[in-house]
Amino acid sequence: MPGLLTKTLILLLSSALISGCASTARELMPTPVVYQQPGGKPLFDPERQTQRQPDVDLLYITDRAQPTPEEVERAKAAGEALPYGQERARRIAFGSAKVRLVPAIDWQGLAEQSQLAERTRPVDLELGEVQELAAFPNEPYQIKRNPQGLLLRDRDELARHAAAREALQDEIRRRLKGSPTGEVMLYVHGFNETFANAAFTTAELCHFLGREPVCSFFTWPASTTGNFLISYTNTTETADFAVAHLKKTIRTIATMPEVKGMHVLAHSRGAAVTLSAARELVLEAIAAGKEPASLFKVKNLVLMSPDIDIDIASQQLTGFISDPDLVTVWPEARLPRTLDGRLTVYSSPKDRALQVSRILFRSRTRVGQLTPDKIPDTAQRYLETRGGTDLIAYEGKRTDLFGHGYFTTNPRVSSDLVQLIRFGKKPGDPGRELIRTGRVTWRIPSEGETGIEADGSVVAD
Repeated sequence: MPGLLTKTLILLLSSALISGCASTARELMPTPVVYQQPGGKPLFDPERQTQRQPDVDLLYITDRAQPTPEEVERAKAAGEALPYGQERARRIAFGSAKVRLVPAIDWQGLAEQSQLAERTRPVDLELGEVQELAAFPNEPYQIKRNPQGLLLRDRDELARHAAAREALQDEIRRRLKGSPTGEVMLYVHGFNETFANAAFTTAELCHFLGREPVCSFFTWPASTTGNFLISYTNTTETADFAVAHLKKTIRTIATMPEVKGMHVLAHSRGAAVTLSAARELVLEAIAAGKEPASLFKVKNLVLMSPDIDIDIASQQLTGFISDPDLVTVWPEARLPRTLDGRLTVYSSPKDRALQVSRILFRSRTRVGQLTPDKIPDTAQRYLETRGGTDLIAYEGKRTDLFGHGYFTTNPRVSSDLVQLIRFGKKPGDPGRELIRTGRVTWRIPSEGETGIEADGSVVAD
């Protein structure tokens, strides 16, 4: 690799590691365009009379280990809370994480500031109390061999697993009582994210979804310190380690009869974890002769800036279609439905973080950098036939250092995400006027654009 390029990579990723480690207060994301006054939609339903609290109470699920003594010392020196570190735990734990809104603000003030394009006072996020509620048994689960030589699960271990599963579902039932939609949002973060950073992103997404779904996040031990090449390589393997735990998490939540639907949002390397988990769940359902869409009730699978090779992603999404010997229960060669709703991918050719990833992996294309011209018409026709898939490109200026977090830092992109998740709008629907660029591809309008006419021409402001 040329010396200049090597130095550029070191500078970019070193900066990313330094800026991504902080878990002190972070500014609340800008107000999505859909809510901006005057004329914006109300952020909160005025008919909901329940007591409002500014702070956000989140459900977390994690396979992070407790922090090491070294991690604790580093956190103390930085004046930060560190409930979990970046080492792997051989179990899943879950609990409650509160994100405080600071400086102290009452509900009415928060609601007003949350609908302004330019806020008149600061609104920051700060990690509050984190309480672990329960944990599943350590892995691998214990087994025994009976007198006949057969391997059996240990009954005590099964009982501990069942108790943890019931405790998690009970916590979700408790939270569902305050949800008008009966749905669960699960956020899966990417590389270089601490527990606190993952909580912050989940909290602000939850806030601008009107705090209507049960808001949760799956946090895995993505590396945040050390040499960037070693850190990124370690994170790549840790992502593989987290797949089974995310799969178990989604299954535990989505199969609850009380849950009306799930919205799974995954960012960056978390998209690779999520796609692998989704593929295993689909295969698991098909092997049992069940329709994945009905069993798991995933209304939206959203991949934001996905850090995954295009060929691997394609195989994850369509591999079972090319394996007819696997899908044998459905008559007349019918394929089972995998999603109850839509698959949406947000990409940006200006994503500098994925440019580094592409070079490191020697990847042809990262999904998070896709543009319509990189998707041939044959592929677009295939996806159109499959249905329920949209690629949405953001080609505007970077609104964060690396152009990797535009789904929260750019009000037009976050507005589109809100219209999709909260209001169930498809691309091109009123209020979600995207620029159509292909059969399944769209572009976020830039300043001066609002959408397309029926003939495809641009409507200018």
